[in-house]
Amino acid sequence: MTLDSSLYLVPTPIGNLQDITLRALETLKSVDVILAEDTRTSGVLLKHFDIKKPLKSYHIFNEHKQVEQIAENLKQGQKMALISDAGTPAISDPGFLLVRECIKQDIRIECLPGATAFVPALVNSGLPSDRFVFEGFLPQKKGRQTKLESLKEESRTMVFYESPHRLVKALGQFAEVFGPDRQASVSREITKIHEETIRGSLREIIIYYGEKKVKGEIVIVISGL
Repeated sequence: MTLDSSLYLVPTPIGNLQDITLRALETLKSVDVILAEDTRTSGVLLKHFDIKKPLKSYHIFNEHKQVEQIAENLKQGQKMALISDAGTPAISDPGFLLVRECIKQDIRIECLPGATAFVPALVNSGLPSDRFVFEGFLPQKKGRQTKLESLKEESRTMVFYESPHRLVKALGQFAEVFGPDRQASVSREITKIHEETIRGSLREIIIYYGEKKVKGEIVIVISGL
């Protein structure tokens, strides 16, 4: 495979390893270095597909320090791929800062299409998907209520990420702001064995999850006003 760009943003499966694309595999096999959010997690993926390339750690805690050096290496001719633990880089994961720096320095970048959790959750929700707003993770503490209040009159379908241990609390906060009868869905473990999507009013979904021990990555989709 001939690489025309310097930096490739390569989506990785969010659960089922068969969801990786042929182009993603060829790209990962062709670059000089793979930038990984967690080298241990990515190491398992690469070993599964027999990809043997140097891994360099690139995550939220070191990206500010590494951006300039990585950009310099790219300008000197290195071909790199950026991957996150799951899904598309820069979508609630590191990547934005590096892309911005590459654009600033006229370094050619390319983002491959591929897996991301919020798209199947949105489509599977049965809520309008022609216009939507992706909010990702809300602030955990400071600014959370202010953000929710700013969405009170939102007419588009809203999509959020949430951790399993905060799910019920988050649904309760949504019910307070949007009303308990607002239609919503909760998808978890997307593409995995125990994948499920629960649809209904916020009140109904809160009751469903109230007594359950929730595991897995969570996508919450809420109807607009």
